[in-house]
Amino acid sequence: MSSIDDRLRRRVLWALPTGLYVVGSRSGDRRNLMTANLVVQVATDPKLVAAAVDHGAVTADLVADGACFSVNLLAREDRSVVRRFVKPVGDVVVGPDGRAVSMAGEAVAEAVTGAPILRRAVAWLDCAVRHRLDLGSHRLFVGQVVGVGGPDGDVPPVLRMEDTRMNYGG
Repeated sequence: MSSIDDRLRRRVLWALPTGLYVVGSRSGDRRNLMTANLVVQVATDPKLVAAAVDHGAVTADLVADGACFSVNLLAREDRSVVRRFVKPVGDVVVGPDGRAVSMAGEAVAEAVTGAPILRRAVAWLDCAVRHRLDLGSHRLFVGQVVGVGGPDGDVPPVLRMEDTRMNYGG
């Protein structure tokens, strides 16, 4: 491809509408929260959600070893929160019961699988890994939804990639 074609390819890929999420992972006592945009529902029966994670990310190892992940949806006004999770979380506070209570200064709870859930999330999914697929730079984890949390009514508008100055792709 020429450099002009490469620039166009990047612009088109960056224009694909995507959400912006915080993916939680856990394996044993290790936990992480990671900003991600490559998350999508891939089946309705059973309810399956796929998350693509860079092979080099801490989250890829934790999801592979722990066989679970959470997907946290944030309100659009919480766009600054995702920036806290672009690097591995170093400060995890664990309560006397062994459960995480905060990560990177954000209050968390633990889902049924043990994956961390942001308390400020407007909605979340807890997923047990059912399938894995290596895709070059990323590994695709497909999880069955085993838990969910959110409002009693409609989920408010959630954060999307275009709400930030972040981009991914190309």
